[in-house]
Amino acid sequence: MSLLSGPPRVITVGAEPLGEALDAQAVARTPVAWRPPLPGTADALARVLADPRRAAANELAVRRLTAARPHLIGVRPAALALDLPERTFLHAGPPITWERASGPMRGALIGAMLLEGWADDEQEAVAGLAEGRVALEPCHHHRTVGPMAGVVSPSMWMFEVRDEEHGGTAYCSLNEGLGKVLRYGAYGPEVLRRLRWMGEVLGPALASALAMTGPIDLRAMIAQALQMGDELHNRNRAATSLLLRELAPALVEAAAGRAAEVLRFAGGNDHFFLNAAMAAAKAATDAARDIPGSSLVVAMARNGTDFGVQVSGLGSRWFTGPAGVPDGLYLGAYGPADANPDIGDSTITETAGLGGFAMAAAPAIVRFVGGEVDDAVAATRSMYEITLAEHPAFQIPGLGFRGTPVGIDVALIARTGVLPVVNTGIAGRVAGTGQVGAGLVSPPAEAFTKALQALTKRSAIE
Repeated sequence: MSLLSGPPRVITVGAEPLGEALDAQAVARTPVAWRPPLPGTADALARVLADPRRAAANELAVRRLTAARPHLIGVRPAALALDLPERTFLHAGPPITWERASGPMRGALIGAMLLEGWADDEQEAVAGLAEGRVALEPCHHHRTVGPMAGVVSPSMWMFEVRDEEHGGTAYCSLNEGLGKVLRYGAYGPEVLRRLRWMGEVLGPALASALAMTGPIDLRAMIAQALQMGDELHNRNRAATSLLLRELAPALVEAAAGRAAEVLRFAGGNDHFFLNAAMAAAKAATDAARDIPGSSLVVAMARNGTDFGVQVSGLGSRWFTGPAGVPDGLYLGAYGPADANPDIGDSTITETAGLGGFAMAAAPAIVRFVGGEVDDAVAATRSMYEITLAEHPAFQIPGLGFRGTPVGIDVALIARTGVLPVVNTGIAGRVAGTGQVGAGLVSPPAEAFTKALQALTKRSAIE
């Protein structure tokens, strides 16, 4: 009877036109934002949310991730830094074979064969790769991340980043610039000349300069770059300038007459810092690995065919779905028909709370990937729904210096249906093409739902 003795209390869930109709009648209501969980996940979601370890495990994982203090400590050849097995190439994303490799992945592998002198021409390189004369392993399995195709061969020089808080080390190759470059699958003579110059001049010069400057605090540099309009995936202009300001005096002293060409190359490449940021993000997310019961994502990566994720409480297992084609802007006469599905390890930036998760800090990025400024703000705001924390150091001025959303939780993805926002370059689907555009892409939901299902099985065992 009490229900009928007073005015009604109206709660509206979903179906916003109903709520708008009540507003038009001046009916007071309490709107509740609710979405059904991703299809087929209700049982697994309930079991994961009921795991008594989950809250403490996720708290520890996200605390380790956000406490990481990555420093750039050196630049070294991959053969020395990574202790690569003989005749082995690393690649972006989850494991893949030559038979399933996309055009840009194949192009980058062909280029690496030519760079290392393991083949004299394209035909010989293709034959060697098809016959398995070179082993292919994911970068992530070697504490490494690679942009786009992500191919790493022994003679390539690597940024070396150490987490001063937890002691871990991560690596990423040096950035070649944009356009026709190896990481986008191009392997023409100009690509190989540039890579050889990077091995003979750029890498040694940076190594000598860092020996003089000592370790460079990348966490502080990234935090400052966010205040200056970068989001550290597709916009790195401020961060590149900050890094070069640190290195320039030492380069002039250490590079023995080559400083001008090194600075000209790096200064003309606004993405030069991206690879250092990727290694920093890898070092931070690796600190959150292997915590039983944690549903926090520690890696998102694409190989041009599959999109894969790894989760803290599930070890090194990959959970995959088909990589999607980005939606964005195209260069010149290129269009969607020329685009390869999403590729690269650079989604490690989003995994660490940067990139698409920080687009509200970089409104200029929307002109590069398509969209409006409001879209960038909305993208960042939506990521708070699927993350466990706000980063204490990485702050967004336009959101009142709120920390970037960090700590992707597969359970929150399943519960809300919201998928991570990724901004990315677009590689041409035909080997040798290079970059054809840039845009936004959504990961496949099944990669996260597979991980959620695996968490229920792991919790039953443990």
